[in-house]
Amino acid sequence: MNQTVRIELGIALERGEFRLEYQPRVDLQVGRVIGLEALVRWEHPDRGTMLPREFILAAEESGLIKPLGDWVLRTACAQNKAWQELGLPRVLVAVNVSPSQLDQRFVRKVKDAVAETGLEAKYLQLELTEHVWPSDLKRAEEILAELIEIDVQIAVDNFGTGYASLAYLRHIPAQVINIDRRWMQDVTGDPTTAEFINSVVSLARAFDKKILAEGVETAEQLAILRANG
Repeated sequence: MNQTVRIELGIALERGEFRLEYQPRVDLQVGRVIGLEALVRWEHPDRGTMLPREFILAAEESGLIKPLGDWVLRTACAQNKAWQELGLPRVLVAVNVSPSQLDQRFVRKVKDAVAETGLEAKYLQLELTEHVWPSDLKRAEEILAELIEIDVQIAVDNFGTGYASLAYLRHIPAQVINIDRRWMQDVTGDPTTAEFINSVVSLARAFDKKILAEGVETAEQLAILRANG
């Protein structure tokens, strides 16, 4: 790990150099925004805007992912509540969660975040990447089940990039499956990719889960998704 990035991350947290951007999610059946995903950005004083791929690994390895994740959770909840108070439509806000955050205090942190910001828990969704689920799967199930009990939604993120998809879908109490954006990049030029997406849609229905496709940027991609239901 880059030691410089690790040191700078700690300083950045103290100085408040992080901010969130929000990516809209659209329901194809009704054609309206039904949610937003909170995406963290680091406004580095020398390097400019840094994307997660440039610092998340360092945050994971240094243990700083926990305070950073706590900040993202609270900030996203507070922003969603602020939008609601302005009279905007009430929608979900989705927050990415690192497996290392799923400790014995995580449920309390989530409960505190929604209580202190005033956001109803049903407007919060937590996303865990498919290929980095915790090694203690049983403990993760228990934590996520507790969160679902208070109406927080759970999603499997980056689906199609891991190695034990079926096993996780059977055991993890997630309501939503997010197809990784890399599949969408190839969907218009590779027939097998479209077949994969069709299979995932069928799989999601079999497990009674909703499905979200990430990285939709063209009319062609949109048409293929609609054709696959």
